[in-house]
Amino acid sequence: MRSAETILIELLRQRGICSAAELAEFLSDKPKKTYDPFLLLHMEAGVDLLLSEIKKGTKICIYGDYDADGVTSVCILSHILGMLTDNITYYIPSRFDEGYGLNEGAVLKIHEGGTGLLLTADCGSASCQEVAFAKKLGMKVIVTDHHSIDQEKPDCIVINPKQEDCSYPYKGLAGCGVAFKLAQALQQKAGLPKKALNDVLDLVAVGTIADVMPLTDENRTIVKYGLNKMNAKSRESLRCLAEGISIPWITAERIAYGIGPHINAAGRIAHAGEAVKLFLAADHAVIKQQVQKLIAFNAERKKLQEDAYKLCMEQVTGDELFPVLYVPDLHPGIVGIACGKVREAAGRPVIIATSADGGVLKGSGRSIDSVDLFRLLKKHERLFTQFGGHKGACGFSMREEDLGRLRAALQEDMKELLAADPELFADRLEYDMQLLPEEIDIGLATELMKLEPCGQGNEKPVFLIRQAVPQSVRFMGEGGIHLKFMVYPAGESGAGVECVFFRRAQEKRDIVCSGGPVDLWGSVQLQEWNGQTKAGFVIKEILACK
Repeated sequence: MRSAETILIELLRQRGICSAAELAEFLSDKPKKTYDPFLLLHMEAGVDLLLSEIKKGTKICIYGDYDADGVTSVCILSHILGMLTDNITYYIPSRFDEGYGLNEGAVLKIHEGGTGLLLTADCGSASCQEVAFAKKLGMKVIVTDHHSIDQEKPDCIVINPKQEDCSYPYKGLAGCGVAFKLAQALQQKAGLPKKALNDVLDLVAVGTIADVMPLTDENRTIVKYGLNKMNAKSRESLRCLAEGISIPWITAERIAYGIGPHINAAGRIAHAGEAVKLFLAADHAVIKQQVQKLIAFNAERKKLQEDAYKLCMEQVTGDELFPVLYVPDLHPGIVGIACGKVREAAGRPVIIATSADGGVLKGSGRSIDSVDLFRLLKKHERLFTQFGGHKGACGFSMREEDLGRLRAALQEDMKELLAADPELFADRLEYDMQLLPEEIDIGLATELMKLEPCGQGNEKPVFLIRQAVPQSVRFMGEGGIHLKFMVYPAGESGAGVECVFFRRAQEKRDIVCSGGPVDLWGSVQLQEWNGQTKAGFVIKEILACK
């Protein structure tokens, strides 16, 4: 039987963390992996221009995106620039009326408001026409972003680790991460106190996790420090939001499934500016008011999302290789989330299109791991009036009459992919390591917590227990949707491991009640109940042994 420390080290080595120095950095409570912000292409020029315009008294507008990454980016830059000038404002477009990124109507409005320098946050890398328009109006422009730059980039200072010729060592920064690097550079050049950077680390962590960026390398450093700051409860707005949604201790997982969705709900249901108001507020009454707004927005988002999911699933027959759905009257703020839920249910890449004005459709796509959605849709770019995204997700606008052509083309594409890989849609039940029941105890569960923060790129490890025989089986919850049972070491009478399986218990009733052995995929977690702490196994999948 292996020790808990041996299992942890083996897991880390599987993830490419092998040397003593790498192990020490990864496991450190105070990691040091971070890079000079001036390694980012055009950072020096961007900082010099900002400080020059601040000295002149130029009005600066920070233009952000309407998701949690954009919201936190705007708040980070507002805080840092606010230490250098009072002549700043911010603008976040409406998801419904303006869409993602810069638009000429907003640029004109910002210009008419007296702005001389437009600074983007988490957007702008594809806004060549809009940047040219801003410059024609007489504004200077700096783009800070992290999205992929396809070919042409705007004719201005662009700070983006993914642009060609940028030698920055880490490409996984979120938009708020790039904003933070700009904040670091400004702090150094302007001689601001280092506390200014510490004050925004919690916001960088929230935006990075909510935008599903890899929790590796520099992001891991940022998020570790950010989580420590959050749990010190020094920012009243985050503390009140966490309390309002019953989060006693903030983790990466709780940001991903709790705090992040509440911030995103503002932009999906109303306007992302409501979330910015929360994080920029100093007045307790305003903070409480904005927290309640976000909670209400998220509750409405959940209801709309569930209704949309049911409507979409009525169109899914199960025979489609790539469901392309048209649901005319969906709320535009929840199309992407509904698309993700349909993808999970269908096990296929999915597109959902809904109606906009003037015979135009707007839509979102979500993909499975084995299909590169961006590459697939790029082949049919001529069918879109607007299009962008990445391997797992996309957004687009298109003429209504072209939807049928897209549907037919994608079915043919999927036939080709399936011919090349017959296992394209197969459930890939992967796991990190096999465990024996006797290896699961409080010591292992505690040791595995050193892997936190877990998320994209540093997933919580999945373990496999083979030939387990469920005993003391109990069904729980309304309709017996949850399941709990014990598993004991083979041929021993030692302490067993409590296993729980949520939501899908009735699917597995016959298997677990047969008395025969099963294979279990899942995670090891500490469980606290009535003042007692023990290690348990949270099941992801149960299959009868072959």
